[in-house]
Amino acid sequence: MASFPKVKMTVNQGEINGFCDARFERVAQEFAENYQQRDEMGASVCITLEGKPVVDLWGGIARPATNAPWKEDTIGVVWSSTKGATSLCAHILASRGKLDLDAPVAQYWPEFAQGGKEAIPVKMLLNHQAGLAAVRDLLPPGAFFNWEGMIHALERQEPWWKPGSQHGYHAFGYTMNRMGPGIGMNPRGQSLVDALYLSLGYTSNASGVWI
Repeated sequence: MASFPKVKMTVNQGEINGFCDARFERVAQEFAENYQQRDEMGASVCITLEGKPVVDLWGGIARPATNAPWKEDTIGVVWSSTKGATSLCAHILASRGKLDLDAPVAQYWPEFAQGGKEAIPVKMLLNHQAGLAAVRDLLPPGAFFNWEGMIHALERQEPWWKPGSQHGYHAFGYTMNRMGPGIGMNPRGQSLVDALYLSLGYTSNASGVWI
């Protein structure tokens, strides 16, 4: 454990334990507020800075049915954790002039234009306004793991609403990353992160980063 002040406090759902660098004291305060004011049951948070952990907190209840406490090594399910990385790649590419957020998605991915989607701009994928919050097709079990199948389903899908008129949570990992080959740096680019690596002068995604 890092040599930072230890944290041990009582909250509505038990105890919070761990450590926290004094520079991140507000993180610990907000973590505790989740229990006291926002009905948190159990959670953990870990922050690394320059490769070293500076905050590692856990607490509350892991299993409400048994009141088992949330421990240092309790495993939590994380949803949509790669959306931030995907967005970061997109905005870096935009800042380098490689991706136009106002351009139609079909400029980078021609097959996307099916179903009346030809004018949807890239930015509407990122801000969840493209009308692609779900797929109408009846999907078989395990379909989400079939990259090509999901891409083709999204290509056929008509927007659920007039793009830009409403908001609905999108799984934009499929759509944003499918534009990678069309961004134009190199035909080997298979995803947004590959396109980013190529734009930075690398010949490949040598680190194996996947989003």
